[in-house]
Amino acid sequence: MSALIRARHPRPERIWGGDYLLPGLVDIHTDHFEKHVFPRAHVRWDPLRAAMAHDAQIIGSGITTVFDSLCVGATIKNPERREILGPMIDALETAQAAGMLRAEHLVHLRCEITDPDTAPLAEENIGRDIVRMISVMEHLPGRRQSKNIKAYIERRMADSGFSRSVVEKETQELLNRSDEVSRIVRPAVVSLAHAHHLPLLSHDDTELHHIDEATAEGIVVSEFPCTPEAARKAKEHGMHVVGGAPNILRGGSQSGNVAVSDLMAENLVDILASDYVPRSMLDSAFMIAADEAFTADLAEAVRMVTKTPAEVAGLADRGEIAEGKRADLLQVGLFNGHPFVKRAWRAGQRVL
Repeated sequence: MSALIRARHPRPERIWGGDYLLPGLVDIHTDHFEKHVFPRAHVRWDPLRAAMAHDAQIIGSGITTVFDSLCVGATIKNPERREILGPMIDALETAQAAGMLRAEHLVHLRCEITDPDTAPLAEENIGRDIVRMISVMEHLPGRRQSKNIKAYIERRMADSGFSRSVVEKETQELLNRSDEVSRIVRPAVVSLAHAHHLPLLSHDDTELHHIDEATAEGIVVSEFPCTPEAARKAKEHGMHVVGGAPNILRGGSQSGNVAVSDLMAENLVDILASDYVPRSMLDSAFMIAADEAFTADLAEAVRMVTKTPAEVAGLADRGEIAEGKRADLLQVGLFNGHPFVKRAWRAGQRVL
């Protein structure tokens, strides 16, 4: 098969006795690589071996282009993220150059603005050719994704054995420190992204002022908005909205935030990303097309996991089956409503 498509197939077609011919999926956000680096609590796996294991799951899910979303900076729960960032990127670069990976792996730097080490870590790695996307995120109790601060305090009391007054004081001190840090780190990260001409995303927008802040910074993508109000305002400002494919399959958010299906009912979602389950993209596209509760047909659902994410990522050569585009293709079977990848090609070469 040629590395470029020569015949035009504008919509998903059933071929090979009822199978589907689809473009290779484009995933702009998966944090799954880290799960292979830490397959168990306190067990750290060799990053190169982890990259190959991760890649096998990615290509098996029909994803031919993946943005591995690597955390830049640490949180209280994950201090090790500072030290594993460099080795993880090294492993992806080494494995890709050696032809050890079947999907194309690019890097999405997820920058934790509450860590003072984030800006120097981002600056150290942003110039690598494999780094193609950057986002700003803020994981704090009572903020964005973790809006329920009472639940955080209860969990912290149970984990630590501290009294409520001690945990409440500790939490407030954490928030105060983090606010001081983020006022410096966030503009530094935004400036880096613009200087390197990388797509810039805002993570877990919840309040209306989050969208105002993002648009003032030149951010054009709202990634996993947590409330319908934030998603609506993002669309009003011309931003692309990314939803989590696992949210579609589960019927709601794992963290208690807005259901992506509710956002789709208002036509507020442009892109679906795998987030933490790679094959959820393929499953969600077929589920959306089969469910009368959704208005999108299969072609429209497939576009959300192929062409639109490719466009947002600046990858104009893929994401659709069209003349002159790269031959990233999938042969997909369907059994009792469950899609499964039979064969996959990347740049015209069969990889599965």
